[in-house]
Amino acid sequence: MFDKQVYIDRRNELKKSFKSGVLLFPGNDEAAMNYPGNTYKFRQDSSFLYYFGIDIPGMTGLIDLDEDKEYLFGYEFTIEDTVWMGPQPKLSELAGQTGVEFSKPIAELKKFLKSKKKKQSKIHFLPPYRAEHILKLSDLLDENPNRLKSKYSKKLIEAVVAQRSIKAEEEIAEIEYATEIAYQMHTTAMRMAKPGVIERDIAGAIEGIALSIGNGVSFHSIVSKNGQTLHNHFHGNVLKEGDLLVCDAGAESLLHYASDITRTTPVGGKFSYKQKEIYEIVLTAQKNAINMIKPDVKHVDVHLTAVKIIAAGLSQLGLMKGDLNSAVKAGAHALFMPHGLGHMMGLDVHDMENLGEDYVGYDNTTKRSDQFGLSYLRLAKELKPGFVFTCEPGIYFIPELIDLWKSQKKFKNFINYDKVEEYRDFGGIRIEDNILVTKTGYKVLGRPIPKEADDVEAWAKS
Repeated sequence: MFDKQVYIDRRNELKKSFKSGVLLFPGNDEAAMNYPGNTYKFRQDSSFLYYFGIDIPGMTGLIDLDEDKEYLFGYEFTIEDTVWMGPQPKLSELAGQTGVEFSKPIAELKKFLKSKKKKQSKIHFLPPYRAEHILKLSDLLDENPNRLKSKYSKKLIEAVVAQRSIKAEEEIAEIEYATEIAYQMHTTAMRMAKPGVIERDIAGAIEGIALSIGNGVSFHSIVSKNGQTLHNHFHGNVLKEGDLLVCDAGAESLLHYASDITRTTPVGGKFSYKQKEIYEIVLTAQKNAINMIKPDVKHVDVHLTAVKIIAAGLSQLGLMKGDLNSAVKAGAHALFMPHGLGHMMGLDVHDMENLGEDYVGYDNTTKRSDQFGLSYLRLAKELKPGFVFTCEPGIYFIPELIDLWKSQKKFKNFINYDKVEEYRDFGGIRIEDNILVTKTGYKVLGRPIPKEADDVEAWAKS
């Protein structure tokens, strides 16, 4: 945990957005893997962590604005718990660690909420993302589970997003630590990218690093020679000379802040001429996009700059043609980069995505496009100091998408399908870093992980 004053200040700041009611923050519970006593690794709810910091299952934080009181509801550990888990803190001690004055048994929470509802007090809560929490909230609030969605508090969502989007110094330090873990993960992956190595050998090694100096990986690692599949979690391929290994992986710090980095490495230590041409286009797009980052710039404009550079590079290779501004406006480039340029990061690798992407990455002046490719952009609104997000352009040759568009003669004025066929088995390239918006510009977080083509080759040969 941070110092308890951090959590007190966060809750006090949140209170400024409300005049009355109850702010309810259920923590996560243990989740059974294949039978009740064998659970998945516990991960606390991020909003509960942000405001209350207690990293123990079965807790609920509550802010009673009407009475100006804060509560921690949870379980008092028994002697049976002590036998299996060792000595455990009392609930009142846990409350004290986060600066909360009042603590109550979790069994009293429903009664407490019922009394508040009788007084016509508005109970604000965030959208649950686990099925058991939908049932739990439905029981606590006496609501039909199928109607619970209409009861989420938009006001609380907006207040939490506004607050959590701006990272404080102690949060940035945690993300920096997570990127240091990522440095060790990715340089290890580069060194291991040798012919005959199985993808899971690398995936296991980098996950071990994340567990040894952090809290494990921040998401399921993508370690694949088939980088054209954007979220490829299969790790069973044997690497061979000439393959491209896409490693998209990050770690959690001990306080659960995330990193998310991607590097693409030539197996055997040498890019082919064709691979290097595509790699340099992606790297140029990323560098130019990062150089645009500063307060008040719309991230959708950063995205569009990156894809225009990609379109220009592909045009020089004969893969795209015609007026490139028109091609990008129409969305023709999305054959090669069908995803958005980046997403917010923090306590979640896709920060606050459970609250709704449109709340996090969009606002009243920036609306989501419905165009293929651009519609996947998770962050489009104006950038503000304290935002932390990814910058991850890529170029991919997805055979199934190529076949579909070619059969439809889609964007035939902008795409040279005959030339594209020469790249059908190319795979994909992505390069990703984590960026902080400063008061005057940007900072690339963490120790620089090799990404110049020559440097990547050198690490892959080492």
